[in-house]
Amino acid sequence: MHILIVEDDRQIAENLYEFLELRGHRCDYAGDLRQAGRLLAQAAFDAIVLDRNLPDGDGLQLARRLRGEGDGTPVLALTARDTLDDKLLGFDAGVDDYLVKPFALQEVEVRLQALCRRGRQRDDAGLFRCGALAYDAAARRASLNGVALSLPPKALRVLAELVRQPGRVFSRRELEIAVWGQEQASSDNLRSVLHTLRKALGADAELIRNMHGLGYSLDPGTPR
Repeated sequence: MHILIVEDDRQIAENLYEFLELRGHRCDYAGDLRQAGRLLAQAAFDAIVLDRNLPDGDGLQLARRLRGEGDGTPVLALTARDTLDDKLLGFDAGVDDYLVKPFALQEVEVRLQALCRRGRQRDDAGLFRCGALAYDAAARRASLNGVALSLPPKALRVLAELVRQPGRVFSRRELEIAVWGQEQASSDNLRSVLHTLRKALGADAELIRNMHGLGYSLDPGTPR
């Protein structure tokens, strides 16, 4: 899942980010409504974790705006406001689930997964193939010639981007945003991830093509 965490408490946000990233999800972070709005304008998310007490307003403002625009992205409200009236107000604003702080990180992930299944909002669901290379987005697993590939989260994210559109050239910037949520100061970070991916592909490492000056693509030809 690609998850947007909207939370002004840095420690809470970092704990969520690190846990979900280790679980194989991709996360972006916003500390206020303004930043969240910018990120939502730049990318599509599978789910949003939304705090209410933000520096520039109530998080429910964002939920109301999304629903008013016809955006059905699942929203999990994560807040210290625990009265029945608070919860009813949240659901009325359009949130899909309401979890009160303190919370268990595992429960956050389970609730997000349930929301995505229920709402059918995951536009990355399905099985993508390029020759003998396959990526199961729902299970977040990749295989080559029917054999599962053991990939760390960042390498898996690069593969997930490339395999959706074999033959398309992805710029360095596009892949960096897919992996880290932002451009990197050095190209070495992406090169390291691509090296890991090519190593896992073994004899089929040439599937990942470096288009000099342009970016990277997945060769749509059949791997040997």
